[in-house]
Amino acid sequence: MPRVLALALATVLLLLSGCGSGTRVRDFLDDTYERTEILDDTSVYSSPDPVGTTTAAIADAVPPAERQADGGNEYLRYDDDIVIVSAAAGGSTVRVEDLDGRYRSGFFAYLGPGFRPGSPAGTGGSGGPGFGK
Repeated sequence: MPRVLALALATVLLLLSGCGSGTRVRDFLDDTYERTEILDDTSVYSSPDPVGTTTAAIADAVPPAERQADGGNEYLRYDDDIVIVSAAAGGSTVRVEDLDGRYRSGFFAYLGPGFRPGSPAGTGGSGGPGFGK
């Protein structure tokens, strides 16, 4: 019986450790980049690196559920957040938004299956058309 209990506890801990990737991406951004603006659940950061380098650093540190590029911007979707990296003078701008806003209304659906409201994590987008690493 103790073995079954230990296995059940290990399973619960494993499941809980996979939760909250949105929090982890925000923690990474706070620790790595200079925050320049906060508005409700949206934060904006400044990176001295170009879009591709900044996006790669974020995705390497906290792997997104989906990743896509469009029109010079790169998008990283997490469980609770979407990160948008765009070009700026002297580097890039990193914007992180809570998924309750524009994402839930379908604003990012043009990016592909992983960016449509209700899409399961891990479908489409990663390395697909329009995405350049």
